[in-house]
Amino acid sequence: MDTLITITQFLLSLSLLIILHEMGHFFPARWFKTRVEKFYLFFDAAPFNSLWKVKRGETEYGIGWLPLGGYVKISGMVDESMDTEQLKQPAQPWEFRSKPAWQRLIIMIGGVTVNFLLGFFIFAMMLWGYGKAYVPTSELKYGLAMDSLLLRQGFRQGDMILKIGDKPFDRVEPAELIEAVVLNDVHNITIRRDGQEQMLQLPADIAEQLTSQKVPKGMLMAPRVPFYVESTPAGKPAAEAGLKKGDRIIALDGRPTQFYDEFAPLAQEFKGKPTTVTVLRNEKDTLDFAITLTEDGKIGAFPQSAGTFYKIEREKYSFLEAFPAGVEMGLGFLDNQMKAFGQMFKGKIAVKDNLGSLISIGKMFGTEWDWERFWAMTAQLSLILAFMNLLPIPALDGGYVMFLLWEVITRRKVSDKFMERAVTVGFFLLLGLMVFALGNDIWRHWISQFFGK
Repeated sequence: MDTLITITQFLLSLSLLIILHEMGHFFPARWFKTRVEKFYLFFDAAPFNSLWKVKRGETEYGIGWLPLGGYVKISGMVDESMDTEQLKQPAQPWEFRSKPAWQRLIIMIGGVTVNFLLGFFIFAMMLWGYGKAYVPTSELKYGLAMDSLLLRQGFRQGDMILKIGDKPFDRVEPAELIEAVVLNDVHNITIRRDGQEQMLQLPADIAEQLTSQKVPKGMLMAPRVPFYVESTPAGKPAAEAGLKKGDRIIALDGRPTQFYDEFAPLAQEFKGKPTTVTVLRNEKDTLDFAITLTEDGKIGAFPQSAGTFYKIEREKYSFLEAFPAGVEMGLGFLDNQMKAFGQMFKGKIAVKDNLGSLISIGKMFGTEWDWERFWAMTAQLSLILAFMNLLPIPALDGGYVMFLLWEVITRRKVSDKFMERAVTVGFFLLLGLMVFALGNDIWRHWISQFFGK
């Protein structure tokens, strides 16, 4: 039943995103009187082809059996279907290739535009319906966990911020600190450390440091929490070593680490190396586990959230307030994703440990039906889908956009033959990436368990 709930949530979210994305291509094509031959949710590849289909006017609507995406087949367009027979005939007025470049460009960017707008819209509606969760500082019995940037300014892990300038700091909201320092030139922070109040004076260039290093607001500080294990994904070092949900990690390599903010930086010293993790199980048994960390210094165990230890409050938004806040929330998520991709390209984050297929994505929905998590995941996937589709790879929307922009700028159209070859290369590149991601997931979640790696 747990697996069925996970799969159902994933397929519902994926179906919603695919249908709306393809509508972003379908409706502009129809507006510009371009024939759409097929509109499909999932792929209708051999051997099973369509699970269901119906013809309405000039368009066949259907559901394929392979849930790896969907598509609209537009007449006169070189796409992943590799149907090039029609391209051998003279161009017809209703074909994609007969339309002006600006119309073809609008048709191609329609899908990603819908996904961007959908992601922002879902975040906005979540803020309006659920509100924004926050932890009141009165709840922080362990204080705050600080980013390294704040630690360099004189903060310590476990400090409690009481006031920023003369304004009380009554909720864990990093944006308040950034706004006060950068916009209002505040430099004095009142904290409580070891039960005593004291004043910290921030340096004159603190605003420059905060803006130049571009630390994500949500990571500047957070409620400090003990490192209790919430989950250990299959195939990761923690699961292979034998750590379980509920274990409290209290030491790494014999060095005490009572809190997650102590463990994370210490783990960076053991990238790709074997060491020992000490845990407290059932609050009574102290156990040691031999473990080899990943190349980016992770054990593959998710900590329990702040909500496990603290009371969570919610800030309510009006309907109109929710929209700009939802856009800001979506842009922040995109910024973090792009930074993560950048780290992977630089080799600072191991691709094999962070690249997953539909299996990994599906597992993120969880085994319980939680509508708030469902919509949050759907919004995030919508933005990721938009971002990935904009990559300038032939066979993706971004590849077509790249060639169309070239045509608009140079007034020279890329030949159908060149497009056919480019799409073929792009298709096999994407197929190879999908196979790699799927194989990586299969190894992580199943095969590696039999080999103990």
